[in-house]
Amino acid sequence: MADHTNPVSWIDGAWVDGNPPILGPMSHATWMASVAFDGARAFGRLAPDLGLHCARVVRSAEALGLTPPVTAAEIEALAWEGIERFPDSAALYIRPLIYAEEGFVVPVPESAKFVLTLFEAPMPPPKGVRATLSPFRRPSPETAITEAKTASLYPNVARALRDARAAGFDTAVVLDGNGNVAEFAAANLFMAKDGRVATPAINGTFLNGITRQRVIALLRADGAAVEERTVTLADLREADELFATGNYSKVVPCIGFEDRALQPGPAFERARALYFEYAEREGRRRAV
Repeated sequence: MADHTNPVSWIDGAWVDGNPPILGPMSHATWMASVAFDGARAFGRLAPDLGLHCARVVRSAEALGLTPPVTAAEIEALAWEGIERFPDSAALYIRPLIYAEEGFVVPVPESAKFVLTLFEAPMPPPKGVRATLSPFRRPSPETAITEAKTASLYPNVARALRDARAAGFDTAVVLDGNGNVAEFAAANLFMAKDGRVATPAINGTFLNGITRQRVIALLRADGAAVEERTVTLADLREADELFATGNYSKVVPCIGFEDRALQPGPAFERARALYFEYAEREGRRRAV
């Protein structure tokens, strides 16, 4: 994509520019999708919750049966090294990968490789997204490795987005196997009604996003009532506000659900303001 530029990657102990090949046709990750990854953000030399993202990619690799060749602390230190290769004003996406090189169906745990990539990606403006209901569901823990952030889960995300965009929307609301709301296609979902904020309770079908957790904590510390509970389609259709949280865009409003127009409201505005205040306060590199 044109807005994803100037990539640099840490591969086998050195920084490499561009998009170098790392997989062959015999690599387990190529044909068996044994890829764990994560995404963090840096902007203005701030990288909020970077350590949590680094820890999650290690857990995701372990969920795939891999033995991570790096620790979360090592990934975080390399990420800061990479951030400092870019101008102070750059908005960056930080993507650690851990993948299997060897194995036949079951990956060889000790064959796990690590690559860290950073590239420039402007922060999307909070202009809002329009969503429709997806015909596709989130998998359950019995059918996929839903507790991890893995490449194998994203074809389902992609088809939900593809279907929604073909219908003229930006994203989709995705349900779980019980027909309750899980999340937006690629972001966690929040709603507000009569001054109370609600978000779907974690039930094993979607990731408990790091930005989701941060926004819940910040809103509660600010005195807001935030419920983690079952959210139904009827709830969304009667909500005063909908908004999304995720690493790539952080906190953005949903300005339409199906044929209903919505406006960014006070819950969204407060959540976004609190998040970026937190990023300014806590997102800087710590002295070592």
